[in-house]
Amino acid sequence: MIIINTSQIDYSQIIINTINQLFSTLFSSLDKSLYSLLDKSVFVDESILSGAFFKTIFQNSFGLPNIADALLVGFAIYYCFRLSFAQFSGTVVEKPYQFLTKILIVAVCINCSSFICEQFLNVTGLVTDSLRVLGKHITGQEISFHNLISKSIYLTSNSETFNLFSIEGILKSFFSIGLISLLFSYSIRYILIKIFILLSPFAFLALVNNSTSWFFKTWLRTFFSLLFVQIFVALILLLLFSISIQSSDLFSQISYISTVFILSKANNYVKELIGGLSLDINTNILSIKNLLK
Repeated sequence: MIIINTSQIDYSQIIINTINQLFSTLFSSLDKSLYSLLDKSVFVDESILSGAFFKTIFQNSFGLPNIADALLVGFAIYYCFRLSFAQFSGTVVEKPYQFLTKILIVAVCINCSSFICEQFLNVTGLVTDSLRVLGKHITGQEISFHNLISKSIYLTSNSETFNLFSIEGILKSFFSIGLISLLFSYSIRYILIKIFILLSPFAFLALVNNSTSWFFKTWLRTFFSLLFVQIFVALILLLLFSISIQSSDLFSQISYISTVFILSKANNYVKELIGGLSLDINTNILSIKNLLK
């Protein structure tokens, strides 16, 4: 019969080893290829419109531009009624030639909304690619999330050396959690860009009437802020690749993690600068909870 002396068992060390193994397994199970999706969700260009869905919904005879054209005819009929009764009611109505000029310009914009959005995406992509090429010339490395993560010292690949309760372990944990937050936030942004492209015909339609023009201004500001985020991210990545991180230098490690944290808050900074939507998951969940109260 084997007698185990429980007084010699260090339960605290067993608990610490178990926690370290659990978190190491969790972080190391995150496949590097998963984070290559960050490049796709962050660096958006005109290829987002190349899918069959957008071609069908913008070029089909029953597509969104045709629905917007039908509503434009409704606005024209409404203007005719207002113009007819203006002399009886005393209301001020814009002159017919002004309205016709406006409605022609709006009609062209509605039917070219896909092309206009494509040019916005193209310009943003060109600026982003220029910054990434500049970063590669300066640092000698490709400026991308895939390259950032694959060469990071914060990937917990060795479960035996990972210690959650050390400074290095805490920094590695913040790095992994920060990247997961980035993936969700920029996936939301990717979807929102598609939604705002779908709304583009109706945003241009709103210009036909002064009382609805606010919708176009809000759409344009938000759409531009969503696209500007990737330019801001490219600048942050360029700075991140320029940091010479060493395991013996705590300040460089903290600076590295702080830059990753700034990446997760990039949309908030752009929102404060030019306006737009918040992509912060915690903020959106809190807003939903407040609505449900």
